[in-house]
Amino acid sequence: MTSLRIAYAGTPQFALPALRALLSSTHRVVGVLTQPDRPAGRGQHLRASPVKLLAADHGLAIAQPPTLKTAESRAELTSWAPDLLVVVAYGLILPPAVLALPRLGCVNIHGSLLPRWRGAAPIQRAILAGDAETGVTIMQLDAGLDTGPLLLERPRPIQTHETAGDLHDALAELGAAALIEALDGLAAGTLAARPQPADGVSYAAKIDKSEAPLDWSASATQLDRQVRAFNPWPMAETRFAGEPLRVLRARVAQPAGSEAAPGTLLGIAEDGLRVACGAGVLAVGELQRAGKRPVTARDFANAIRLDGTRFGS
Repeated sequence: MTSLRIAYAGTPQFALPALRALLSSTHRVVGVLTQPDRPAGRGQHLRASPVKLLAADHGLAIAQPPTLKTAESRAELTSWAPDLLVVVAYGLILPPAVLALPRLGCVNIHGSLLPRWRGAAPIQRAILAGDAETGVTIMQLDAGLDTGPLLLERPRPIQTHETAGDLHDALAELGAAALIEALDGLAAGTLAARPQPADGVSYAAKIDKSEAPLDWSASATQLDRQVRAFNPWPMAETRFAGEPLRVLRARVAQPAGSEAAPGTLLGIAEDGLRVACGAGVLAVGELQRAGKRPVTARDFANAIRLDGTRFGS
């Protein structure tokens, strides 16, 4: 089988499985692009990206240009003479000069079944919308926002209690396997790109922290989706005794039927602390008070008086 010269562009944890898969494949990784080191933690010390750390462990050539808009910033990528550039959550928009640089173009792993959920937060938006299925798409990049031709799609159901973090990890692994399959097909000349369908386009806007507060007048089903979509960031939250309270885990206890005012704590059960919603009841399983460690619903309930207590105030 023909071995391709691959340049890899990625930055966060999501990009690690694909790079590991490439390093174990018949293809050769000739260099890695990743974001510059950023201040992180309480001390704001510069921290390398997960992709940089993995690349360094394998002795790969690494470049961290803050932009790719100039010939100088693209010099290292050009010197690697890649057949193809694989892009996974890199963090920079690729200018036309980069898209045209590799002879086979640029390939991306996207965390949805395109054209649904183009954009920055496909995993969270799929959960928020109540989608039963998502998946990964291996696509060729063009100048648009996730509009390029499709090479390969791999669907996956969204499990009932799956968080964005759970789904993120599963899709990263699924995408890595699909990427190698697609690259082998490209190298052999057996895989051809096809245009995205014109129907079914939707956009996954970036998640904003302002979306985190729970509105208990919403349905238990919608609140469950919100809790799952915002774990691990920004975490769904409510108010309790005038202070912020994170809701880390929850599930729908009753999809309908509660006479109590929304936000009322109804008592503790096997599935968690039950809270009345606009429609139905949500069972909260794990919570975190400001400055404290996460606790189970039972531990939380043991420390407070439930009668007449409400979340959201």
